[in-house]
Amino acid sequence: MRVHKLTFAALAVVAGLSLTACQNGDEDMGQSAPSSESSASSAGGGSGSGGSGQGGGKDSAGKGAGGQGTAAGTGSDWNGKAGKCRTDELEITATDSTIDGDTDGTVAVQLKNSGGRDCVLSGYAGVDLKTNAGSLSVEHTGEKATPMTLKDGKSVYFGINYPFNTSGGSGVRITGLVVTPPDETQSVTLDWPGAATLPITDDAGSSMKVGPMGSAGQGEG
Repeated sequence: MRVHKLTFAALAVVAGLSLTACQNGDEDMGQSAPSSESSASSAGGGSGSGGSGQGGGKDSAGKGAGGQGTAAGTGSDWNGKAGKCRTDELEITATDSTIDGDTDGTVAVQLKNSGGRDCVLSGYAGVDLKTNAGSLSVEHTGEKATPMTLKDGKSVYFGINYPFNTSGGSGVRITGLVVTPPDETQSVTLDWPGAATLPITDDAGSSMKVGPMGSAGQGEG
């Protein structure tokens, strides 16, 4: 009987140790629960994923959960790059920016992004003047034009330099300013805010220059 009692006691100890080990293992698994950040990500389906609650549905851009589409209004294409700024997304205005004492006149043209998305401007805008002698195309300054991303609601400026009419004659009368954003074909026609006339030359347009984006005004703001 003594032998049987010792055996039962040994079995009881082994069983107790096994139970304790199982309980400790359960506690360790409980400590590895996701953090609050991870939980929030899982609850929302994660960035760009359909999420279990969404049943693998579409994101806000209408793409499948496994697609590369971005949320509407971000201005990004499927590769995550902003698309070019379209004329109908830009509010374009012109103001006289000539400073007293300047030998030439300056007009600053503002392009404000009102398209509800970020977009890219690359290169020079096209600039033409309407005059009583016909249309004049303004040449570029030749400065390096660096592509830029124009944030929604922000503006960028470029300058137009032109000679004053000091000849004493009537000169060439300017009746309008035509601006075509970079890489666009649709133009806008504005009132010319600078001096009313240009000097009469063989090619009045060659004496005028248009700078790249950011070459006048507050730059980008």
